[in-house]
Amino acid sequence: MTSHTANPRIAVLGAGSWGTALAVSLARCDHPVTLWARRDEAAVTMRTTRHNPTYLPDVHLPASIDVTSDLGQAIVGSSVWVIATPSHAVRDLAERLVPYGNEDIIVVSVAKGIENESLETMSQVLTEVLTTVPADHIAVLYGPSHAEEVGAGRPTTVVAAAPSMEVARHVQDVFMAPHLRVYVNDDVLGVEIAGSVKNVMALAAGMSDGIGYGDNAKAAIITRGMAEIQRLGLAMGAKASTFAGLAGIGDLVATCTSKHSRNRYLGEQIGQGKSLDEVLSHMQMVAEGVRTTASVHELAQKYDVEMPITEAVYAILFEGKEPGQAVHDLMTRSAKHEDWLPEELQAG
Repeated sequence: MTSHTANPRIAVLGAGSWGTALAVSLARCDHPVTLWARRDEAAVTMRTTRHNPTYLPDVHLPASIDVTSDLGQAIVGSSVWVIATPSHAVRDLAERLVPYGNEDIIVVSVAKGIENESLETMSQVLTEVLTTVPADHIAVLYGPSHAEEVGAGRPTTVVAAAPSMEVARHVQDVFMAPHLRVYVNDDVLGVEIAGSVKNVMALAAGMSDGIGYGDNAKAAIITRGMAEIQRLGLAMGAKASTFAGLAGIGDLVATCTSKHSRNRYLGEQIGQGKSLDEVLSHMQMVAEGVRTTASVHELAQKYDVEMPITEAVYAILFEGKEPGQAVHDLMTRSAKHEDWLPEELQAG
């Protein structure tokens, strides 16, 4: 990897809540930042008001942040591209970025999800499509990091993962701030599986809240949910230690318990008796867990991994099962040992 300046120009591609919060965080550390919004009217509003009224209304956008809906203009002169669109839009964006790629670009995906059609993680999608950027220059940044808190400058920790530790450390250096502490990891797959599948568990935690269950039930969902996430991750080739880290238990706890969590909120509404379509029609922000549930349901079958909470969420979302009945069926399953992993994965 060639040397980079201390304050590289950064293009944040996606002006939702998380993309906006990261752009603000980077600008506060004196990085030149361009924030790309898909819609012209959104870009104009942010340029003129210095606020993102739809996704992060309480956070002021520093004057140093350029906002544009012109993708070519957004990435000109930038050496770091932050992919901050919803996961289902990543492939299309990557295709548009192909002509601009080169061997010096570093791509950082902050989109959490697993593509429905291919069952690929976001870094896998980017590696497949964005062939003009070296594969080991494609990193991810995950962890317990609600946009509202990062935008407000509240202390947050995340993990940067890349196939190359040199790239991971570069991402660490770029994003590190007094309010944002960044660790590094080389287990990209584990970080992405942990950070994506936790949204399924957040739906389950929200459903529990909506039904009216208490802390005992939520603690069970978090604990047994992590067992499912780790089982799947190890079956796919991830490292066990990753699931005890920020992208694993850290993000799972934050997303299952926070008032900021869209997935927990969506699950809560369903637990109260609303339909999925009804809840989604009133949500401006994307709840990644819905699409991810469909993908994880398929991955569990593909890798022959037992994921009962995931299966229950899938049945509620897509098969019309009543949340209360799903909980009853989970609670009355045959008795089990608490081991998180099947014997063939214990050594891992």
